[in-house]
Amino acid sequence: MMYDIIFIGSGHAAWHGAQTLARAGKKVALIEENKVAGTCTNFGCNAKILLDGPAEMIHHLHHYHGVGINETPDIIWPELMAYKHQVIDPLSDGLARMLSVDGIDIIAGHAQFVDTQTISVGQTTYTAAQFVIATGQKPAKLPIPGAELTHDSTDFLDLPDMPKSMVFIGAGYIAMEFASIAHAAGSQVTLIEYGGSALNGFDKLYAETVVADMRAKGITFAFNQAVSEVKALDDGQYVIETSQGTRFQADYVMDTTGRTANIDQLGLDSIGVAYDRQGVLVNDHLQTTVHNIYASGDVISKSIARLTPTATFESHYIAKVLLGEKAPIRYPVVPTIAFTLPRVAQVGVTSQEATMRDDLQVIEIPYGQMMRFQTLNDSQAALKIVVNTEKKLLGAAMIGDFAPEIVNALVPVINKQYTRDDIQSQIFAFPAHTGVVLPMIANYLD
Repeated sequence: MMYDIIFIGSGHAAWHGAQTLARAGKKVALIEENKVAGTCTNFGCNAKILLDGPAEMIHHLHHYHGVGINETPDIIWPELMAYKHQVIDPLSDGLARMLSVDGIDIIAGHAQFVDTQTISVGQTTYTAAQFVIATGQKPAKLPIPGAELTHDSTDFLDLPDMPKSMVFIGAGYIAMEFASIAHAAGSQVTLIEYGGSALNGFDKLYAETVVADMRAKGITFAFNQAVSEVKALDDGQYVIETSQGTRFQADYVMDTTGRTANIDQLGLDSIGVAYDRQGVLVNDHLQTTVHNIYASGDVISKSIARLTPTATFESHYIAKVLLGEKAPIRYPVVPTIAFTLPRVAQVGVTSQEATMRDDLQVIEIPYGQMMRFQTLNDSQAALKIVVNTEKKLLGAAMIGDFAPEIVNALVPVINKQYTRDDIQSQIFAFPAHTGVVLPMIANYLD
């Protein structure tokens, strides 16, 4: 069968652009070997934030211990997991029906290139004028004995019961988010990290504050430890050994050391699509080394944050390119959030980058101490902003329970280069979090 465009994958990196193209009259297909709608919808962000909800509520309640609250509820994990399935499981079929209304064909199976205009799925071949590789990433595994005994993020998000004890290998944002959820659900949690810190890529001080908060709750961290082997014991537990001679024991072991581009057995070598260890190589039009093949989303080798909104942005852009857009892709600032407890977030130029430049200034705003009534007694909530010599906001980092809402409010301030007058000429709801923080920031843009 002949198509105008075939997307390999059906997640956010694919279906947004596919819809635009189909509505413009193109004949479009999506090839999906797992569940329609991809990782974020089925095995990632959506399920994670749903399971995080009760843990977040308990975290909020802890702020009021000693000032009005003396106990917090327990999470009943099997009930919560059943609710997750009730909410998340129908989403895949729902999206498939929505795409079919636009005339988009969904082909089930693993895709492999036969040549630059032909792809096979099982015993059937399909041809297209253009292809978009949107296969995302998959969890990586440490190359150690016993790696097959470890679990990944998909497994965690489908746990029928919460183990009594868990070890996370790694201390990146996935490990830190899931560790927060597991601990709130009653598991004894340990994180083993090869390096000396957690949440690398976020503000160092705020990352250290998150670690300190998690430690105070009873979560154990073991830094500068390289896991060398995982062994199964007869009683169903596991022993995790490190090269430094330390041994840990737990009921469940999570390998959260990273993710890798999902390009196995696509046949890229046979048709000349170049890639490296980070993913598929593209130019500034998201075009691969083969002129009629593009890539979108987490599968791309890139420095920009691999996030669902980024994948959606790239999917929309590719649709424009395939409909005649000539301009190269230009990314706006991309906010990043670690849904730890407490949350951390950042956008634009980091405070670390700013300290190495004479033309930038870092300003700290401890708004949690100033506005306890508004932050629900989250006294450690704080914000660092980066401004240039023209008093324009270039970046921000923050910690606090409402950091996700605040960082999103700062995106247009940076992208549109708002001045103090631009902010002060608007009326915000009070005492909503952004309605307090934005006017605070405006005072420094003068």
